[in-house]
Amino acid sequence: MKYVWKILALLIILTSSLAGCENVSKRANQTDTWNKIEKRGTVVVGLDDSFVPMGFRQKNGQLAGYDIDLAREVFKRLGLKVSFQTIDWSMKETELRNGTIDLIWNGYTKTKAREKTVAFSHTYLKNEQILVSKKKNQILRPADMKNKLIGLQSGSSGYTAYNEYPSMLKQYPKQAIQYDTFTNAFLDLNANRIQGLVIDSVYANYYIAHLKDSASYRTLKVGFPNEDFAIGMRKGDKILRQKINLTLAQMAQDGSLNKLNQKWFGENNQISFKDVKIKLIRSNLK
Repeated sequence: MKYVWKILALLIILTSSLAGCENVSKRANQTDTWNKIEKRGTVVVGLDDSFVPMGFRQKNGQLAGYDIDLAREVFKRLGLKVSFQTIDWSMKETELRNGTIDLIWNGYTKTKAREKTVAFSHTYLKNEQILVSKKKNQILRPADMKNKLIGLQSGSSGYTAYNEYPSMLKQYPKQAIQYDTFTNAFLDLNANRIQGLVIDSVYANYYIAHLKDSASYRTLKVGFPNEDFAIGMRKGDKILRQKINLTLAQMAQDGSLNKLNQKWFGENNQISFKDVKIKLIRSNLK
């Protein structure tokens, strides 16, 4: 009888947990929190604070980066302050759904899998996944990673691409090592504990360019599809999404986005906001 009661107790706990998760997901998908955010005057942005040049800690501990500047400007125009919350990147969607953060904004890639649980803003930047290695290892093509060790960040779009397109790269390494941050992955790459690293091009290009031994690295395109960076939010936050999209369109129109691109990348990586601009014009006519 004790065994039976234990089983029943476990079933009750499991049922309650599932019901709780279902309620949290339902609330995230159906509740618009704009009034709540506006009332407190602050929006909470979740990020991985080691992702250069999108959002990272400087030597003095202060946050900096393309997405940091962009988020602050967007919400300055909307009359709100921004609170940046460092999170475990592999748990970002859970943090968003649970209400710990209001937005995922840190080089966040649109994917079909993520679109099932997250609403995305308009794309504001292009990216791609590349393979980084040390030149001494002679990785000139994906096949040169045969029987070698490769690094991936847990929960990243690079991890997803690596597994979704196995014929491009995954078929060659003998083992994939997962890291919580690219900073730790680079440490192992430099120590030859891994021989290749799948990483965002915006991160790799910026990070390597600022190293004293930048000439010792090689970057290689392996054929992964181009990616779109966007801001992730709960599906229920339709007002927030609309306001962010229209503000991004205003920034594209007045040249502010181009200035940010020049500051962080030295070039104009701006994408088209034509469809959002049409909505912006219409809203201004009302």
